Amino acid sequence: MNEQRFAYGGQAVLEGVMMRGRHQATVAVRRPDGELVYKHFPLQGTPTSVWARMPIIRGLVGLREALGIGKQALDFSATVAIEEEEEELPVLMQWAIFGGALLIALGVFVLLPSMVANHFYTKFGLPLLARELIEGLINLSLVVAYIYAISRLNDIQRVFGYHGAEHKVINAYEAGAPLTVESVRSFTRIHPRCGTSFLVVAALIGFVIFLAVAVLPFWQRVGARVVLIPLVAAVALEFLRLTAANYHRPWVRRLLAPALSTQYLTTREPDDAMIATAIAALVPVLKADGVATVETEPVFALASGGQYHGAGR
Repeated sequence: MNEQRFAYGGQAVLEGVMMRGRHQATVAVRRPDGELVYKHFPLQGTPTSVWARMPIIRGLVGLREALGIGKQALDFSATVAIEEEEEELPVLMQWAIFGGALLIALGVFVLLPSMVANHFYTKFGLPLLARELIEGLINLSLVVAYIYAISRLNDIQRVFGYHGAEHKVINAYEAGAPLTVESVRSFTRIHPRCGTSFLVVAALIGFVIFLAVAVLPFWQRVGARVVLIPLVAAVALEFLRLTAANYHRPWVRRLLAPALSTQYLTTREPDDAMIATAIAALVPVLKADGVATVETEPVFALASGGQYHGAGR
C-alpha cells in the first residue's frame, strides 16, 4: 500500500477532530474564542515485523494504539474546550474509572443478553441455535439502542457535527478533491470505516464466533465470550478494511448499507468551522507522511460561529 492509499481516519473530540496517519496523529481543537489549538502524537509507522502485519494480529495492534491515542485526544480536547489547565487524574483513579466502565459494558452487552437468552432456553426447552439467535438479537438491539440513546443527548450534538466533518474531509481526500471548505461540504458524512458501523458489524461477527463456545455451561460460556472479544474486534476491523477497499462495488455497498445507516444517528451536517477544523487536523498528518497535499485554504481564520473568513490556497 503506497502513501496515497493509506487508510487515513480519525475521530471527533470535544470541539475538534483528531486525524491519524502513518507517522503522526494530530488533534485540532477550537477554543471558545475560535482559535485553533493543536497537539501532535508521533506514531511508530508501519510495523516491520511480519507477525504485526498479519491479518487479525494487525487489527489487535491497531486497536490498542487507536484506543490509547483516542483517550489522549479526548483528554486534550476537554482541557482546551473548557479553557482549563490540563490536570492528570491519579493513575489509580484512571484505572478505576476504566475498570468500572468496562464492567458496566460487559454486564450490559455480554452478561445481560446471555442471561435473558438462557432463561428462555431453559424455560421453554428451545434448541441451542435458537438460544444463540435470541442472544445475538438482544445484543444487536442493545448496540443500536445505545447508539440511538447517545444520539439524543443535546450535549453531544456538536461532537456529532465534528464527526460528520471528519468523514467529509476523509471522503474528499480519498476522492482527490481539494481540501477546501466549499469542496468538502458537498461530500457525504457517511464513511465505510466508521466506528459506529464497526459496533454493528462486531455484534454480527460476534454471533458467528461465539457459536464456537455455545455448548459450554453458562458461566464458562460467558467467560469464553469475554476472552473472545478482542478476536471479534479484530475480525470486524478486517471485515471493514476489506469492504472499504471494495466499496466501489455495488454489491458491497448493498451489503454494508444497514450498518452504514447507523451513522446517520452519530453524525450531523457540520458547519464551516467544523469542516475547517477537520481539514486543519488532516493537513499536518499528510505532511508528516510526506504526502503532497492537494489544494487547501487557510482554515485558521474561521470564527467559532462558523463564518468562513479565509480565501486562497
